[in-house]
Amino acid sequence: MGDRTLPAGFDHPHASEEARRIAEQGTVLRVQVGSGVHGTSVDGQDDRDEMGICLEPPEHVTGVARVPAGVGERKASIPFEQYQRHTVWDRPGGLANRSGAGDLDVVVYSARKWARLALGGNPTVLLLLFVPDSDVVHRDEVGVELVDNAHRFVSRLAADRFLGYLSAQRSAMTGESGAHTNRPELVAEHGYDTKFAMHALRLGVQGTELLTTGRISLPVPEPDLAYLRAVRRGEVPLGDVLASIDDAERRLIGLRESTAVPDEPDRAWVDAWLHRSHLAFWSQHR
Repeated sequence: MGDRTLPAGFDHPHASEEARRIAEQGTVLRVQVGSGVHGTSVDGQDDRDEMGICLEPPEHVTGVARVPAGVGERKASIPFEQYQRHTVWDRPGGLANRSGAGDLDVVVYSARKWARLALGGNPTVLLLLFVPDSDVVHRDEVGVELVDNAHRFVSRLAADRFLGYLSAQRSAMTGESGAHTNRPELVAEHGYDTKFAMHALRLGVQGTELLTTGRISLPVPEPDLAYLRAVRRGEVPLGDVLASIDDAERRLIGLRESTAVPDEPDRAWVDAWLHRSHLAFWSQHR
């Protein structure tokens, strides 16, 4: 099963104590994501990222219940969609701080929000379905059933999302118009943001595997992993990186047009999973 405990609430719209309680009590799956699970972290520079899924109380699903938008005395409230907490916020500077080595960034989505994102092919949330047991923080029988049916989320929609995310990372790594990097030190040293570059290439590798096999291998297998880590360290010239990203885009575009990839995910199965999982959860927490 594993631990469901989450860091205490904070004055952030998605970090109220009530949201934390909902997320903790309803968690069915929580795993490590980010560089740690991809195998691409370098020299202990990265924080720890975790993502989870929770079932909601009935008043938040069939009713109009809301949660406070943060902690303290305030009147604002929002529908519950997630609990999000970065431990770096606890240090002077608060929300403006950038996470680094030793920090925990965790988000627990409502199962309904996570499902909407996953059905749309969102690469970030789909990753949760393929994390190895060693990186699972908590998983119950509801989470096991979801993971066992990961293939039901694979569709051409995922190809579009992987391509979109890859393009955004490429724009950010080179500082194209409208893009932003919060790592100017990498640009100054290497001529491009090596972390964005690595993520662009990783998306190409993982998107290709997902659309070819229905799975994502974690950590990234060799020889791709060694190349990604070399890019992350700034050892690959910008021109070579851009050429590799172009190749990755071409592969994803080809797979998007393949008749072997379903047009749509299995929405009926996901609807049924959400329905029976919530009913069982509510019967246990009356």
